[in-house]
Amino acid sequence: MFGTSIHWTTFFYLLTDTVIVLLTFYFSRRNTRSSLRRFLYLGILFIAYNATGGFLPVSNFPGPFILQYIITYGVAIALCVYIVYYLYKEYDIVVLKFNSSIRNLALLASGSYVVLFLMPYFLTDSLDASRFLFTIPISVLAFIFLIIFYRRISNPSNPNAFILRRNKLSMVSVASIALLPICTVIGDYQWITFTVMNLAFFAITAIEVDRYLYFLENNTRMYEVFALKKKQREESLERKIIYEDLTRREIEVALSILSNLSYKNIAKDLFIAESTVSKHASNIFKKTGVKNRREFLKRFRKKR
Repeated sequence: MFGTSIHWTTFFYLLTDTVIVLLTFYFSRRNTRSSLRRFLYLGILFIAYNATGGFLPVSNFPGPFILQYIITYGVAIALCVYIVYYLYKEYDIVVLKFNSSIRNLALLASGSYVVLFLMPYFLTDSLDASRFLFTIPISVLAFIFLIIFYRRISNPSNPNAFILRRNKLSMVSVASIALLPICTVIGDYQWITFTVMNLAFFAITAIEVDRYLYFLENNTRMYEVFALKKKQREESLERKIIYEDLTRREIEVALSILSNLSYKNIAKDLFIAESTVSKHASNIFKKTGVKNRREFLKRFRKKR
């Protein structure tokens, strides 16, 4: 297509991802209460992944041929690590198991690429052999991570349909990462590889849209909380009340508190530690100018 190696499906995903990023940027500028910076970064990485993986390699590229694969693999590795980082933030995960922090995962992926791909390539001058040596171990590790992540967030009995939908979509994203090495071993079939990877972006996009609709659905329950900021701006209060916009995670916790759920149940529903819930609650109380949970419920819980 266009005299390059890009397939029409990859070009379609490139255009689609670009439109999503532009719409998100426009929306984020209009809605200051909804921070979408991480999602914008993710979208930009997907655009870079589609562009580099779609247009490269080309014969007239300056420099050695392997440089093009360093660029494409480098962007792909950065994208996969960032997807995991995105989901870590989504679920307030610091470490799953085996010291699988984001920093360690990034070091493992980068080190594996150097040792299992670049070094064999320079020794054998065989791209296929290097690709095989690199992708097989990474694929095994990716599927191990997929199993760990599934066990971490799996709770079919969760009564919150929003949380259940988010879990399923998150699993689609992680499964796409796990399948990427296998698609790479199969060969340069862009329509397969880029479809699998872009499913991850579309799944995360669906998470964000679903979250937005969930907040709209519960907007009346949070109205007094959101209106407090406007009230403080318009009125001169004798005592200083500290208030900033709630993060999206804090809104989820606030909605659960307004449902009179205990911190233990909130932690179970959102797959986070009870101490994390307590930390979010403390931030919520500080931002809304109350001292504790009792005052928060007294001020903001809808009277029946």
